[in-house]
Amino acid sequence: QNINELQRTPIDYCNPSVRTESEKIECVNADGKPDHLLIITVFQSTQMHANQADEVYYRMGDKSKKLNFEDRMRLMYAKGERYYEDTPVPDATIDDIDLPFVQEYIDKIGYTKSPIEYLKENNDFISTREGREVVSVAAILLFGKSAKHFFPRARVRFIRYEGTVAKVGAEMNVIKDMMFEGRILQIAEKAEEFVRGQIKEHTFLGPDTKFVTHAEYPEYAWKELIVNAIAHRDYSIKGTDIQIKMFDDRLSVESPGSLPGIVRLSNMRHVHFSRNPKIAEFLQRYGYVREFGEGIDRLYDVMESAGLPHPEYKVESFMLIATLRNKASEEEEPSQVGAHDRAHDRAHDRAHDRAHDNEATERKVLAFCTVPRTCDELLEHCGFTSRSRFRANYLKPLIERGELSMTLPDKPKSKNQKYVTTTSTT
Repeated sequence: QNINELQRTPIDYCNPSVRTESEKIECVNADGKPDHLLIITVFQSTQMHANQADEVYYRMGDKSKKLNFEDRMRLMYAKGERYYEDTPVPDATIDDIDLPFVQEYIDKIGYTKSPIEYLKENNDFISTREGREVVSVAAILLFGKSAKHFFPRARVRFIRYEGTVAKVGAEMNVIKDMMFEGRILQIAEKAEEFVRGQIKEHTFLGPDTKFVTHAEYPEYAWKELIVNAIAHRDYSIKGTDIQIKMFDDRLSVESPGSLPGIVRLSNMRHVHFSRNPKIAEFLQRYGYVREFGEGIDRLYDVMESAGLPHPEYKVESFMLIATLRNKASEEEEPSQVGAHDRAHDRAHDRAHDRAHDNEATERKVLAFCTVPRTCDELLEHCGFTSRSRFRANYLKPLIERGELSMTLPDKPKSKNQKYVTTTSTT
């Protein structure tokens, strides 16, 4: 009953309308009578949608949070409906711009007019609104004399911990705490130079009797994480800064803001989007940054080539956390007594953890696939990013055991392929 009303809800009660597809699947209900299921697929959107009361909700876990005005604006910036870098900075004037630095920049890019003309004629760095000149967020962050005066948390903080966990109070284990401030380019340069000095190097005797030196993280990998955070952070979030946290076994970069635009954990290797296109373009001129996602795919390959685990990404309360791990690169040193035994124990522990994680993920897949799901839906639901590894490690074993089946078994690589839990399993 009311099926037509349900199907019209995305059109009649959402502003703007939400794109969906619906289908009915015949079934037998709990009373043994013929019935059907109504499946409504809601497609990913680049817009922010409100209900008839002009309320916007954001899904967080198993709950929906009603967004206030600031949260709504932040969501619009994240989706690319608006760019925060284009908004005017209150009380900022052209006197807050470092014109000699602008001159250096336009000399670099071959712009022949004056710094003032560049700012007024390009990217709306300086524009006229309601009869007065206004200076944009991007202009202050890129060319400001004192960016921290207007954006005190637009900075990078480096924290080095002793061990593998962060402790507080009497057990606090912070052994280095540094802050990098200034314009965007200065922050990137200072952070990169400092972190390079914190990366450990391991030297050992190779099979050809020559000494080999390996860094605990490939340079491209840690630089990509830091520069991506600076270029793509959400600068509308003013209560926190970018934090680089280094532990004995990992390096994490926490950046304010969720994934931008239509980028998701399941597609970030292939979908490109810039939250701050003007800032990204500026850093690209200095060879620092690519579009969001363009360097991510190479990052995975670089880590894999170095014998290290793939980078890990997660979003927690409007913070994007990217992590590199170094444990897989530990080399056995036969000259050290007990080194082989310790390596064996670590390998055994990792194997046990992987087996436990595999079982948990398989249960999650089967519970989610009581209705047909695509591989991308499964990746996002389970928090994975590599489609090929997910298929090989989870989907294939479940299919081979008869616990999961394909909706198009004759076309295993079809883009329309979906996976569903078998009747015997449910």
